[in-house]
Amino acid sequence: MKFVSVDDIDQAAAILESGGLVAFPTETVYGLGADAQNPAAVANIYRAKGRPSNHPVIVHLAPGADIAHWATDIPKEAQQLIQAFWPGPLTLILKRAAHIPDAVSGGQDTIGLRCPSHPVAQALLRAFKKGQGGVAAPSANQFGRISPTTAQHVWNEFGDHPLVDAVLDGGQSAVGIESTILDLSRLATHGPVLLRPGHISAEQIADVIQIWPDSLHESDHAAPRVSGNLKSHYAPRTPVALVESAQLLTTLQKLSSLGKCIAVMYYSNEIVSSANVQLALAIKAVAKAEAYAHDLYAALRAMDSADADIILIETPPQNSAWQGVNDRLARAAHDSLGVLAGLMS
Repeated sequence: MKFVSVDDIDQAAAILESGGLVAFPTETVYGLGADAQNPAAVANIYRAKGRPSNHPVIVHLAPGADIAHWATDIPKEAQQLIQAFWPGPLTLILKRAAHIPDAVSGGQDTIGLRCPSHPVAQALLRAFKKGQGGVAAPSANQFGRISPTTAQHVWNEFGDHPLVDAVLDGGQSAVGIESTILDLSRLATHGPVLLRPGHISAEQIADVIQIWPDSLHESDHAAPRVSGNLKSHYAPRTPVALVESAQLLTTLQKLSSLGKCIAVMYYSNEIVSSANVQLALAIKAVAKAEAYAHDLYAALRAMDSADADIILIETPPQNSAWQGVNDRLARAAHDSLGVLAGLMS
């Protein structure tokens, strides 16, 4: 891990308090932060990212922050989950307190809150407004593109951007995909709703709030809008196709015979070496969900830089441990549907 000095933290906190933007590390991905109670500063996040103004951001809080300052009608389930998983990669959707500007919620009456566990993020949040503020922070990348998991990823996108005032380097993010998002704002009518899967699983959540995992509902048409729930998201500029293990070898060989340039990410042993084809880039992934998630976005960025015609990704296992990874990959590939068939025709 890179070491950030106390002076770096103090300067970054001062930038936030003056209405500026600071990119900082969390255990999930790097965020692009602004004072959550400064609508003009939050608007600059949207401007820098090219993010639609109705797409909410998550507010990051220091450990021990007063949740009641930000949300109202806080259910016991929220307190149970905070006790179990904060600091950590869990975002809770609650009813927004009336005095909190709706800039952070895309005009909705809800708010997304989380407390990150990364030590640099915690130091920044404690220094900002003496730990009593909130930092609105979506991922520090252009809207819809691959989230950053290192400071260099942020510099590659925003290093000379006039609205981004500082980047804190905290090394590579440990989790590597965005937080689990759980809606608790409609318990009476819908129960708890999993809006975005992540490192913290549905089974873990259900165990803490003492419900059957099947009682944790999936997102519905009336659910609050939240970060990262668009069908296309986390996407490279190069088309992405998910290919089942049994078809990957023949797909590689067919594309190669047609003169196509391919980048591939796989985890099954011998598949790529058996293909005996020239590849722009081949990345052997670890066949364990947490390690795969940790490396995913860096791998997508590397393959996106390989000047390939297409990125092929061996479809990961479909069990619950892989839910967060499969969610991100499905969104990354959404706008590329049909590209693979077109290249092979």
